[in-house]
Amino acid sequence: MTALKSSLASPGMNPPPPSGAPGKTAATADERVGATSWVKRFFGRPEFASISGAVLVFAFFVITAGDSGMFNLDGVVNWMQVASYLGIIAIGACLLMIAGEFDLSIGSMIGFAGMMIAIPTIYFHWPLWAAIVFAFAGSMALGWLNGYIVIKTRLPSFIVTLAFLFILRGLTLALSIMFANRTIVSGVGDLAAQDWLASLLFHGNVASGLFHWMGAHGWIAVLDDGSPLVKGIPKVIVWWLVLAAGAAFVLSRTRFGNWMFAVGGDANAAKNVGVPVRKVKISLFVFTAFCACLFATLQVCDVGSAAADRGMQKEFEAIIAAVIGGALLTGGYGSVVGACFGALIFGVVQIGITYTNINSDWFRVFLGVMLLIAVLFNNFVRSRVTEAR
Repeated sequence: MTALKSSLASPGMNPPPPSGAPGKTAATADERVGATSWVKRFFGRPEFASISGAVLVFAFFVITAGDSGMFNLDGVVNWMQVASYLGIIAIGACLLMIAGEFDLSIGSMIGFAGMMIAIPTIYFHWPLWAAIVFAFAGSMALGWLNGYIVIKTRLPSFIVTLAFLFILRGLTLALSIMFANRTIVSGVGDLAAQDWLASLLFHGNVASGLFHWMGAHGWIAVLDDGSPLVKGIPKVIVWWLVLAAGAAFVLSRTRFGNWMFAVGGDANAAKNVGVPVRKVKISLFVFTAFCACLFATLQVCDVGSAAADRGMQKEFEAIIAAVIGGALLTGGYGSVVGACFGALIFGVVQIGITYTNINSDWFRVFLGVMLLIAVLFNNFVRSRVTEAR
């Protein structure tokens, strides 16, 4: 009994509160822990700037083009398609930037992957599904090579992928001239509608029956022959949403997502605590190449051709979308949701300008202004986060 009393009275133990005294939980008793409102938490999120920007952009076009058809079903599908194509590669760029690396070969990879699909199909008479598989395998192998060179040589990814930007663009142009004697290889469209893999995953729309049913009941606009003006949801939109949901889950709910932030924040510290830095970075280069090939495959199956200039400057647009979405150029911070909202802003502005009296030449000016604002805002957020720590 004496030993028990002395143990309760020891400095490391607190006696239980007397009967009737108000108890305190560990969280409220610890004065270092303070409650934060959801408003402050939202302002500190990486995607805050892009969501705010999207709200402002939508408000602007509702005022200036609200009665022009931009927000009719066919108008919505138009700008959603543009946003979806960019959103697919912005997701890959965002995850790679969070890990502290860049891939400037994304745009050239789009053009090269398109040629890897069109040339074997048209000139070697491969089944389209085999050419698609070949394109994905080749693109991801090139992504692996990009990552391997960056890790092995410790050269900046900016330099390595800039070299591949020129290499792939040059190969795309040379191969198209060699086989087609021009910069475009066409004739894939009809094959895409007949091929089992292309028609299942990459060509056409989903929910076509639902849209026909809505058109028959007068819920959506129809053509003179009674068919709906919008045939269904383009598969590129479905791919974008599925890819965004999967990437956001991996980033926020898995160990690999934590590794991305750790590697981008401090690769040496992450390596010292057991994070497989090499595996993470190379995997993300491969994923970025996968996103570029997915972009190319959807585009080739939709347009029916591959061209040497496809994907031109898309690497910069993907990076801008990721930065607008909250990704830091220095790594270790970002959001897939934010990158998707950044891509949405692109799509709305690029198509929305055509519904207004604004000269479309101002689109690039808008992109530059948005990038500058996003970088300044992200720098402000980063300084606040650093001070808080």
